[in-house]
Amino acid sequence: MYTVSNIREWLDKAIASLVLPKEPDGLYAPASYMITIGGKRLRPMLCLLAGNLFTDRIDQEMIMPALGIEIFHTFTLVHDDIMDQSATRRNRPTVHCKWNTNTAILSGDVMCIAAYQHLCQANPAYQAEILRLFNRTAAQVCEGQQLDMDYESHPVVTEAEYLQMIELKTAALLAASATIGAIAGGATAQDAARIYAFGRWLGLAFQIQDDLLDVFGEAGVFGKNIGNDIVRNKKTFLLTLALQQAAGKDKTLLFSLLTGKQIDPARKIEEMLDIYRRLQIRPQVEARIVDYFGKAMGELDNLSVAPDRQQYLRQFTENYMERTQ
Repeated sequence: MYTVSNIREWLDKAIASLVLPKEPDGLYAPASYMITIGGKRLRPMLCLLAGNLFTDRIDQEMIMPALGIEIFHTFTLVHDDIMDQSATRRNRPTVHCKWNTNTAILSGDVMCIAAYQHLCQANPAYQAEILRLFNRTAAQVCEGQQLDMDYESHPVVTEAEYLQMIELKTAALLAASATIGAIAGGATAQDAARIYAFGRWLGLAFQIQDDLLDVFGEAGVFGKNIGNDIVRNKKTFLLTLALQQAAGKDKTLLFSLLTGKQIDPARKIEEMLDIYRRLQIRPQVEARIVDYFGKAMGELDNLSVAPDRQQYLRQFTENYMERTQ
């Protein structure tokens, strides 16, 4: 059994030694840039920590799928940044801003291919099961992103619709990351299903926390433009609650902010924040994060794995949910 520090060290070394082709430079340089500029590495860490629940073996046949998951996630960020018109990612210029949109699209595409190349290096005994899960998950991520874009033009999105969207866009990949690690570690089908449920609840908590940080986080810490979701009319959990609860002048102002043209972005952010404060949206969102995180940890209680083997996955997950970025 390995500690969080052990696993992070191996993962960091694997990412640092990741070799992509050098030519054409315009294709691979942006891919290398995005993969190596940092990030939380949440998904590959969950993959390896979940695998470590069921085996003491952390080798290339486990590390390569974890790398594939991280490369795939990074590919989605490159394309998301284009669609969201985001200028920064991880406190650095986004690929389409540093290079151009066409380059970002193509570099993202080649990262998707590289992700599969790494996933195909899993243990042959588990490879088919891992790829089936990953293929389903990759399609779900695309479905969730499409709903996210569709909802930008919807005047109202219900809580159920919002949760469906983030389950596809965010929670599915977190759940699959942990489950792929569990499968690679030799978990039973029952334990793999519990790990998937753990990742699903964690993914919901994570995305709602991300929504909260977009509004109430610190720009220099969060790594993205604060209030970008508000400017883009993205349907976040905060906005979903506000749409349910606003009345009178707040409701009128809320809809005018969502439908108005050429509103100054700084003014839009401040007025939306005022509505959130009056409706006490923040404590409601924080309560939901705590609820979903509790459900995630509850799934670990049901594993057929001794509690001492769970300590590092629990430690990592608890520390992660205390994040400010």
